[in-house]
Amino acid sequence: MNITAEILSENATQAPSSKQHWFGGVFLLLVVIAIGALIYSTFSWMTDDQRLPLSRLMVEGNLVHVSPEEVQTALADIPRIGTFMTQDVNQLQQVLQTLPWVEQISIRKQWPDLIKVYIVEYKAIAIWNGNSLLNPDGNVFNGHPEDAGENTVNLYGPEGSSKQVLSVWKKSTQELKPLGRTITSVVLNDRRAWQLILDNGIRLELGKDAREDRLNRFVELYKRLGDKVEQISYIDLRYDTGAAVGWIPDDDSAQERNK
Repeated sequence: MNITAEILSENATQAPSSKQHWFGGVFLLLVVIAIGALIYSTFSWMTDDQRLPLSRLMVEGNLVHVSPEEVQTALADIPRIGTFMTQDVNQLQQVLQTLPWVEQISIRKQWPDLIKVYIVEYKAIAIWNGNSLLNPDGNVFNGHPEDAGENTVNLYGPEGSSKQVLSVWKKSTQELKPLGRTITSVVLNDRRAWQLILDNGIRLELGKDAREDRLNRFVELYKRLGDKVEQISYIDLRYDTGAAVGWIPDDDSAQERNK
């Protein structure tokens, strides 16, 4: 009788313990489900285009050639702009980087619905091959040549020669300063021969070699020609010594002087 009583007593104490473990497991499962549902609902809320749309745009910077309307139009062409939480600003930056005149761009989002765009424009120092522009470092950039200004020099050359041509223009400009003349065009042709066109219309043929020596020779010749320079069409300096001068016909010269 004593043994039986002990067995019944052990079974009676084990039953409540099993129920406690079962209820604890169910409670933990419910907590996990509740947390998961909360996370899901929060994520759905944050990614809902109707709840957190990026609906406002602010464009900043010292802008001359890029307008806020251009920026807005470029962003509007993106098939779908995400929410404040989901939109990748790198995607927006890649799109706006293709706009003409844009050198650097910074984009950030501001709670709850604002896109802030800061733009640094290129500075154009020359028109390159008639259809693009050069910055002061000689790098070609995407810009409208007609927006560069009337007095912007025109530089021409084969692909990859923009820095060389720009350097020659800068050096030649310094060499011509004593004459009070400026350069309107510099041409490096496919044969690597140089040609300069001055602001008074004179064309200088400098050839491939000894460019600086030939330009110095032109400076001395120009000083000796005096008033006759108004009748000059071109000067060919592709000689070891001296130069060949091409003259404007008399009727054309008269027209030039009467302008």
